[in-house]
Amino acid sequence: MSKSLEKIILLVSDFIMIHCAFFLWCKIRAGMGFFSQNTFWGIFSLSFIVFLYWIFVFIFFGLYKTWFTRSRIDEFVSVVKTVTIGVFLIFLITFDLETDLNNPLQLSRLMIAMYWFMMIVSVGLGRITLRTVHRKLLERGIGHQRSLIVGWGKKARELHDKILKAPALGYDVIGFIPLQAVDHQKQFKDVPILGTADQLYEIIKAQAVQQILIALPRRSEKELQGVIAQCDGTPVGIKIVPDLYDVIIGQVRTNQIYGFPLIEILPQLMPVWESIVKRLLDILISLIFLIGFLPVWILIALAIVIDSKGSVFYTQKRVGKDGKHFSMIKFRSMFRSAETITGPVWATDNDPRITRIGRVLRRLRLDEIPQFINILDGDMSLVGPRPERPYFVDKLKEMFPLYTRRLRVRPGITGWAQVKGDYDQELEDVKEKLEYDLYYLENMSLRMDLKIILNTLYVMIRGKGQ
Repeated sequence: MSKSLEKIILLVSDFIMIHCAFFLWCKIRAGMGFFSQNTFWGIFSLSFIVFLYWIFVFIFFGLYKTWFTRSRIDEFVSVVKTVTIGVFLIFLITFDLETDLNNPLQLSRLMIAMYWFMMIVSVGLGRITLRTVHRKLLERGIGHQRSLIVGWGKKARELHDKILKAPALGYDVIGFIPLQAVDHQKQFKDVPILGTADQLYEIIKAQAVQQILIALPRRSEKELQGVIAQCDGTPVGIKIVPDLYDVIIGQVRTNQIYGFPLIEILPQLMPVWESIVKRLLDILISLIFLIGFLPVWILIALAIVIDSKGSVFYTQKRVGKDGKHFSMIKFRSMFRSAETITGPVWATDNDPRITRIGRVLRRLRLDEIPQFINILDGDMSLVGPRPERPYFVDKLKEMFPLYTRRLRVRPGITGWAQVKGDYDQELEDVKEKLEYDLYYLENMSLRMDLKIILNTLYVMIRGKGQ
């Protein structure tokens, strides 16, 4: 089942159950003389407005995340917490200072508690029903996720046997990935060896793998890091047999499904609500800059055309989130066809390929402004690791195994590495910037983004760009 279909099914369930709760609540209120609207379409119109409110609240608190392996108890607890917060907000929004302070225990106000209870029962029942149906389908082998077991020893084979005994986990093991080539046995219980750990990235792409289950011997820290690095830049989930937990403590959380002992590496780097706010701010700020300062961008475009031959904009293939290629847009700051002779190279101080206007644009970082269009397209964010060209990504991920961890998030117009370091001119610069990028990934937050934006504005004002 695709993630989109999962979300649609959840949305339909919530649509039905939220309306049921509201209709029942309205009927009870009307019977007690508190609700004047009692026609079907009148109540439905109000219920639809309430439904839109709840959808916003549910999205904000992450109730539409991928729910493939979530237990029914976890689902119900999440519903209780989210509905409680949502009803409390309704209570505050509808609070009348004069009336409610003078009569704090009005029955009409206390009925909000009844609506809270109805929402929990209704939405919770709908979601538990979906979980139950989903689990029954998995037990019959329907909707399993294509999975690889990394490892080839006793632990890997025991993991395979446990998965066979627990079909509700939803794993369809299509192959083993040993750390090194195996000369003798090529399969275990009809499950073949598909390649070695250093081929994992290509195997994930070729086999449309959805889950990676790591079962390595103790003290395999280096091998584990290599496997995780191979998975970065792909949309797979990663789970590890528990006794490796101490190797990467602080980067994982326990997630035992149906009592099955696996540890899951966190799929998201920011809380869901922060990710939503970050994206909304990206869109809002992009529109403000592109539309509000349009006369300035027109003047810059004219200056570029007058200064040198060529187009106003310069597009270049870059690697974005999950390894996706996209065309990054910039104001042209180099002479036309500057890389035709040199090929892909990093910028340097006093780069002879840069035009007079281009040098000014780079110092003020105004050449990056058209990338707000990339943000609106969903390829970039305001803050994140800078996107690199495919040519360099292919080379750098061979030199630095953790380089592709940068591909777990949308690249940004600016980032921690940009405000702390200079342009890449040699491998040592790349290594230093990678450390900054990894620090950002481990500390992603709206507060961190604000700090980076303020630092970027400071760099722009001082004209320290290159």
